[in-house]
Amino acid sequence: MAIYEFKLPELGEGLHEGRIERWLVKPGDGVHEDDALAEVENDKSMVELPSPVDGKILNILVEAGSSATVGDILLTLDVAGAGNAAVAPEEDVKTTAVAQAGETATHPVQSEQRLVSDSEPASHHTHTEATGRVSREVLATPGVRKYAREQGVDLSQVTSRGENGKIAKADIDEFLRSDSATGIQGVFKESPIVKPLVDLPDAGNALTQFVVEAEAEKSQVFLEERVPLTNLRRLIAQAMVKSKYTAPHVTVMDEVDVTQLVQLRAELKPLATQRGVKLTYLPFVVKAMIAGLRKYPQINASLDEARQELVLKHYYHIGIATDTDRGLLVPVVKEADKKSLWTIAVEIADLAKRARNNQLGPSEMKGSTISITNIGSAGGMFFTPILNYPEVAILGLGRITERPILRDGVVVGAQMMALSLSFDHRVIDGALGQNFINEIKVLLGNPRLLMMEV
Repeated sequence: MAIYEFKLPELGEGLHEGRIERWLVKPGDGVHEDDALAEVENDKSMVELPSPVDGKILNILVEAGSSATVGDILLTLDVAGAGNAAVAPEEDVKTTAVAQAGETATHPVQSEQRLVSDSEPASHHTHTEATGRVSREVLATPGVRKYAREQGVDLSQVTSRGENGKIAKADIDEFLRSDSATGIQGVFKESPIVKPLVDLPDAGNALTQFVVEAEAEKSQVFLEERVPLTNLRRLIAQAMVKSKYTAPHVTVMDEVDVTQLVQLRAELKPLATQRGVKLTYLPFVVKAMIAGLRKYPQINASLDEARQELVLKHYYHIGIATDTDRGLLVPVVKEADKKSLWTIAVEIADLAKRARNNQLGPSEMKGSTISITNIGSAGGMFFTPILNYPEVAILGLGRITERPILRDGVVVGAQMMALSLSFDHRVIDGALGQNFINEIKVLLGNPRLLMMEV
């Protein structure tokens, strides 16, 4: 038998860790080269891991829901008779060495389990007569052990339902639902300290009622639930903290009369429908933003802290913050200055759809020079968006509302859009930030001027 050890590959530039979201195979399954083995989540996207060889799944070493670093062995495959042409030369040597090691090498899970349990009794079935309990080796990954500690569960009392004897989170959940987990509750109810307090003949009905009511009250309030953060949510949190505590944020807020923009979009929507394009306000904002960046290039920049230099970007990669079930993702419209309004509209719709379907590649979510985030789609107006660090500015869009304004001395109804610009105050002063918003306001207020910027 020749064994191939499948390791977690690099998932993208700067990505060293991934979370196994779901296994698509199980031990005993046959796979062909390029068949999907698992779905892995990282800070950029959800990706499928393809098999590099033909073979049969032997053991899965990392449970779904657990994290692994690049180079960790995820599973082993029997590639005997499947042809080793797909295996890299350095892997051939390892495969041969493993095959020569004999039958013990075909059970890496058990080997790992023995290492984890060195401090525990060697036998799975050693009986300790003094306690009447079974002392056995507990087989569980660090993530499962942590979960057990959080739930207050003794793993030695949990029975594995898996074939290899390794305890999974599902086994702990089943244990918590079983009668075994209620044993401590039964002990508490039969406590010689608590029970006589209620049954004392001279305590009277008042004391008995007080204790019973207090017991009932405790069981009805203060309910909590602990939900582990997903890998993406943890990475979003880390990025937000780094941005907030590295760059001193300032936000300027303003609003713009977009009555003409609303009318222009309404005129263009039939043409957009003919072209199969979903036309939102975002492409207009992207075009207006690029015009403002050309006039104020300090905003399309990043700060090189080590060399204390402002790096001006002479290209325009616009990040579009997209809300998904998994969290906020920021796909990038690259070289937006070279694209038409129609092309930008199509690209934004495509990126947003694939972001929500976990189909974006890592390269599609990096390299932005400035970002746009839209709280208006959720009904919000003004807010304080956090920078997509190391960018130095982010534009927040609020909802469009119709309200009366004074125009040329006459009260008229107008469509007003809320704008919120957050920026890094180390490199952008308040006046510069407001001037940038003013330029955007001019173009959104008279969208036909955008034709001069195409």
